[in-house]
Amino acid sequence: MVRAGLTAERVTIAGADLADEVGLDQVTMSQLARRLGVKDASLYSHVRGLEDLRGRIALLAADEKTIRIAEATSGRAGKDALVAFADAWREYAHTHPGRYTATQTPIQIDPELAAKASGPRRAVELTYGMLRGYGLAEPDLTDAVRLLRSTFHGFVTLEAAGGFAHERSPQQSWVRALEALHTLLEHWPRSQEGDSA
Repeated sequence: MVRAGLTAERVTIAGADLADEVGLDQVTMSQLARRLGVKDASLYSHVRGLEDLRGRIALLAADEKTIRIAEATSGRAGKDALVAFADAWREYAHTHPGRYTATQTPIQIDPELAAKASGPRRAVELTYGMLRGYGLAEPDLTDAVRLLRSTFHGFVTLEAAGGFAHERSPQQSWVRALEALHTLLEHWPRSQEGDSA
């Protein structure tokens, strides 16, 4: 019998909390059932299995991260928007490591759930909107998005793994990296694709 009050949303949040504590790849349905005080079989009334749970965690995390970024960047432009965007990204990765991993891991997500989720779509809109403030257009926009994602994800992943052992603090390097990105975005080399010789 399913425990009263148990819903797909509650199962997902509990799974996300567990992922933050033990790591996304360490989450099992048995662990989650114990946390919720139910038998394993009860969970399958709400999620189809571990991959479905991970997909739901990814969508939850995308929504949460996007809301934080939107709040941080509201009313900002240029370098202020870039720094606020990056700091919100990094703070979310630090605060919710398991959730963050779900947003950066290829996971098979139920197409119906994905279609209803606004987080991933809103994240793209926010990122492209910020970069349009630098006067970028396609294909430069996509290239710049990939650069930012690579930089932010690479930095927070190395930082979380203890990869910055130098005496200079990671925070100092983070600030300088954002200054460098801002300078690059202001002087972005415009793509020559499609131009005739």
